[in-house]
Amino acid sequence: MEQQLVSSHKITLYQLMQQAGEAVFHVIKTCWPAVRHLWIFCGKGNNGEDGYVIAKLAKRAGYKVDLFSFDEPPPGIPAEQAKHDWLNDGGTCQKLSSTQGQPDLIIDALLGIGPSTRLRGELLAWIQFINRQQAPILSVDIPSGLNPDTGMPLGGAVNAAMTVTLIALKRGLLTGLAADHVGEILLAPLQNKPTQANELSGCKLLNYGAISPLLPPRRRTAHKGDCGKILLAGGGPGMPGAIRLAAEAALRTGAGLVKVFCHPENRPLVFAGRPELMFGRDLSGELIDWADVVVAGPGLGQEAWGLQQWQTLLADAHCDHMIVDADALNHLALHPQKRNNWVLTPHPGEAARLLQCSASDIQSDRFAAVQEVQHRYGGVVLLKGSGTLIFDGRQMAICTEGNPGMASGGMGDVLSGIIAALLGQGLSLFDAACCGAVLHGKAADMIAEQHGERGMLASDLFLWLPKLANPQRYQHGKYADTNTQRQ
Repeated sequence: MEQQLVSSHKITLYQLMQQAGEAVFHVIKTCWPAVRHLWIFCGKGNNGEDGYVIAKLAKRAGYKVDLFSFDEPPPGIPAEQAKHDWLNDGGTCQKLSSTQGQPDLIIDALLGIGPSTRLRGELLAWIQFINRQQAPILSVDIPSGLNPDTGMPLGGAVNAAMTVTLIALKRGLLTGLAADHVGEILLAPLQNKPTQANELSGCKLLNYGAISPLLPPRRRTAHKGDCGKILLAGGGPGMPGAIRLAAEAALRTGAGLVKVFCHPENRPLVFAGRPELMFGRDLSGELIDWADVVVAGPGLGQEAWGLQQWQTLLADAHCDHMIVDADALNHLALHPQKRNNWVLTPHPGEAARLLQCSASDIQSDRFAAVQEVQHRYGGVVLLKGSGTLIFDGRQMAICTEGNPGMASGGMGDVLSGIIAALLGQGLSLFDAACCGAVLHGKAADMIAEQHGERGMLASDLFLWLPKLANPQRYQHGKYADTNTQRQ
């Protein structure tokens, strides 16, 4: 993409890097107007070149600049020219041992997108030194030490307050452990001013605005049979909560009819206080055939009862669509099979069981993991976690909605119910998974905005799901989703 910009605008790579430095310096002036003292850490590659350009611009603007050069740029690359220009402008390059006092802001221009192997030695020590400082850190392109493809630290990574990424988003900024390192992300395409990041090359970036067209107003003549018949199977002995949460989430997201099949001892708790839920007495072929969508897994259990229900569901050939979650995924891992009519929603631990590896293996490259699960099991795979990934064998999407308040029991069950309701209302497997992930995370973000993250319950999302599932009304005001006017 750098070469395309250079060619299309008939400029040199060094001139492009000048634009990069100018874009980052604009962010410094805009976001930290009181800053007057910078520490700038430069590596030997093009990321370091950006640092030298920023240093020169800041020095000419009257800032105090201390620049620390990790290594000499190789001869003949733009970084060598940028360092030469910095020195000719009266700048100096210091060693790490010569630091004095504290800066107002630190600029991390050490590594950029180059490294892909684990960092060691002096370079890792520089990153650790940067992280120990009290001043906020702005990383250029990507926090140094963060893998741009997987979002995982290469033994260590800078903890930035802000990342100004250049030309295009890097997918590693949005998943894995990236959220602990990137801070606020701004995109500088180098032809316009930096903007909120909203595009990701090769991967669909999901947000509420992107999925709103999937939720048009209902026809005025719609009835409950048009809006999806959902069957949820789970709630094994001692586990009534998960299936109840999933079932109510389906109702709150617009499902027309919802039936629950659970263990007999759980029926009083599952159906108490929610008369809209219907009761499935036997998991028979007739009950399964009734449903447009089956949700298998919430609270199912891994004992004999749960295995029996799972086998019954798999034996029915007439199930149109299925959401496979929780213990159903664990049963699937023990007896793998591939189907194209289901959505699998594993968290990293469940994905690890599906692929017979460790959760750390999954997290080390979430993109590769979601692709491999889909290759082995088919359908659409939604890999939960920070930077949720959705893959259907052709399309990859990433959802960054949501927050750490969702780290509590039952959140995944709510997601399964949401996706089931969307499938029942006619969305495709991929669109339902994408839309469900956004509604789920966005609802949690609205709760966090009002009340904070700690103490958030899965059932708290029920207040927001109907609002967000009606974007015409939610975004444009009361009565905006109807074809009639209030007198």
